[in-house]
Amino acid sequence: MRTTILITSPDQFRAPGLELFDLPPIFPGGPEWLTKPVLIALLSSAVVIALCWAAFARPRLVPRGWQNLGEYAYVFVREQVAKPNLGKDTDRWMGLLFTIFLTVLVWNLMGVVPVIQFPLAAHIAFPLVIAVSVYVIKLYLGVRHHGVLGYLKGIVHLPGLPGWAYGLYAPLILAEVLISSLFTHFVRLFANMFAGHMLLAFFSSVGFWFLFERLTPLGAGIGVIGVLMTIVMTAFEMFIQFLQAYLFAMLAAMYVSSGLRGGH
Repeated sequence: MRTTILITSPDQFRAPGLELFDLPPIFPGGPEWLTKPVLIALLSSAVVIALCWAAFARPRLVPRGWQNLGEYAYVFVREQVAKPNLGKDTDRWMGLLFTIFLTVLVWNLMGVVPVIQFPLAAHIAFPLVIAVSVYVIKLYLGVRHHGVLGYLKGIVHLPGLPGWAYGLYAPLILAEVLISSLFTHFVRLFANMFAGHMLLAFFSSVGFWFLFERLTPLGAGIGVIGVLMTIVMTAFEMFIQFLQAYLFAMLAAMYVSSGLRGGH
């Protein structure tokens, strides 16, 4: 992995830190917004579009190749993400949920692609944009289908709860549904990708430093451990990347459902 190693003396190792996420514009003197994460976002969109085009542009009765892979992914999202939450409304919202799952998955996997090696969701602005979009859809559906008062009533209603307890319960559940849910949606994804990128950068830096920069008999063993841990952590990180894409899409389905059903 390509990392930035800061040293305070020729023989001192310093682990990579937040400078990994401080990415300048691609072109000196160019637009401030044109950074590596922006290019990765554009590339990710192109990858998702290309995958969907290859899988579904010319469907065959007996799926093969990319169509087979695409249908497997579609069925996974439909059966494991959408259907448990949306029921009869599943197919209506599959376009949104399938796009969210694929987009976040590709964003995450960019962290282990050679040369690129930056999980886009580790930049908080990108998962925030999708989370805010889902949040707006949730509120729109809740108000459209139930009205403002009906939607709020559906959120706070809890069968069997004594009337006097609503004074304590209602503010808490409203804060959770209307405020906390937005932050938990994108912070979970961001935090996992941020931490995973830092761990991979650390172990790869250890391997590079002790095997190439300052090779010594004692340091060679540490360097080998760093390389082995990088391999193990990369495999584990790929699992986490898939899991976080699944959870992010799952929460999106839950929030859409809450808007349609008018509850929490």
